[in-house]
Amino acid sequence: MGNQQQGDIQVGRGINKAFTGAYCKAGIRSLRHGLFAALIAATLPAAAQTLDDEAVEWLQAFLKIDTINPPGNESRAVDFYSKILDAEGISWSSAESAPGRGNIWARIEGGDEPALILLQHTDVVPADPKYWTTDPLSGEIREGFIWGRGAIDMKGTGITQLATFLSLHRAGKPLNRDVVFVATADEEAGGLFGAGWLLKNHPEIFDNAGLLLNEGGSGRLTAKGETIFSVELTQKVPVWLRLTSVDKPGHGSMPYPTSSVTRVVQALELVRTNPFPARIIAPVDAMFRSIAQSAEPEWAPAFADMAAAIEEPGFLTRLQKFSPPMHALTRDTCSITRMSASNKINVVPPEAWGEIDCRILPDKPVDEFVEEMRELVAPSGVEVEVLMAFSPAITDTGSRLYSAITDITAERHPGSRVMPSVSAGFTDSHFTRDAGIASYGFTPTVIPESEMVRIHGNDERISEAAFRRGVDDHLAIIEAVVYD
Repeated sequence: MGNQQQGDIQVGRGINKAFTGAYCKAGIRSLRHGLFAALIAATLPAAAQTLDDEAVEWLQAFLKIDTINPPGNESRAVDFYSKILDAEGISWSSAESAPGRGNIWARIEGGDEPALILLQHTDVVPADPKYWTTDPLSGEIREGFIWGRGAIDMKGTGITQLATFLSLHRAGKPLNRDVVFVATADEEAGGLFGAGWLLKNHPEIFDNAGLLLNEGGSGRLTAKGETIFSVELTQKVPVWLRLTSVDKPGHGSMPYPTSSVTRVVQALELVRTNPFPARIIAPVDAMFRSIAQSAEPEWAPAFADMAAAIEEPGFLTRLQKFSPPMHALTRDTCSITRMSASNKINVVPPEAWGEIDCRILPDKPVDEFVEEMRELVAPSGVEVEVLMAFSPAITDTGSRLYSAITDITAERHPGSRVMPSVSAGFTDSHFTRDAGIASYGFTPTVIPESEMVRIHGNDERISEAAFRRGVDDHLAIIEAVVYD
């Protein structure tokens, strides 16, 4: 509706004011997704539907859209969001970083305070229907849950951000800052066609931005019934390496003393058998001290003083068996993930390689770590190539957004507490932290710990009741930031 092409940017101008007014008064009754998420609005009285009602229907529709990465096809998500923004009379822009790899953004203008960005990714990881109870792209509501790939990671959070953005627009109250809605491609594969690409090619989106809310943390309901709100402040830095060897090829029946394959195997064995020394950085220490408050007696003393615990013989081995994610926060790690050599069983190839997924704590420069790796595998004679590496960054807690998260969750969830956290994985926040934007990973939706295993797993789903409450809590948090 009223869109125009400007180079690689598509700009949505919305619909006429009369049409917008009718839709705003009537409310959006439902979304029905065909191949490209066609949006249908009905004319029920506004009182018949609340913001969380709309959000549930938006989420059901969004989950039906196939944005599985690879290949992504996130332009389908752009089409979905653009129709909603058009119906609200909100101008938007979009750009493809490659065919089908769409990104969309929109802005509500406010005062002179640094802008707040609501950032999400629209791609999801693959899902094998054979192992699911329901169609991974069904978006159906059953047993009190909304089912579908991306329900938690992160289409549910994305729709929560959309609901907040539209609510601020509908209210029409003066804001103390701009609020920017950004939905990007490719996060599940590194973000180079999404957030990373936008920062390079459309930096105007992020101009004068001081705060950003992304995925990375949420409300957690523990087995003891305690509600903990985890806010991601930093993350381990991915350093993906390829170890390559070239040696004399030959027939498999006549082995040489060394080969490209044996050199790579030796290098990978050096990586496997030489774990990096443990160390506890300040954000990790704060996270474990918070965990200690509700940990089992077996673990609470250690978590309260991790610097001492890691020196105890056998502790790190026990911790890794108990919780690989917790163990990963105590040291730099490398996982051996890929290997390639001959394409025929009786041929010793001239070249072989192995790839390792390394994650380093954010207190160490990447170059220093890569040099340590080269020294470690030097006896094998392999070459070390950096395939991907990000720079480390940590967001502090001294912001209005962090305070709002703390205040609103305490008010609305009595007895809960906020826990600063460090992610063993990575999100698009590393791009925005590099750009100097205070970036937090958080959604207030409370998810039982037992449900977290469904992220990237089978039968991903989110409680409808928890999602609805999260929509309302998210809006309250953002209102505390954007209204004076």
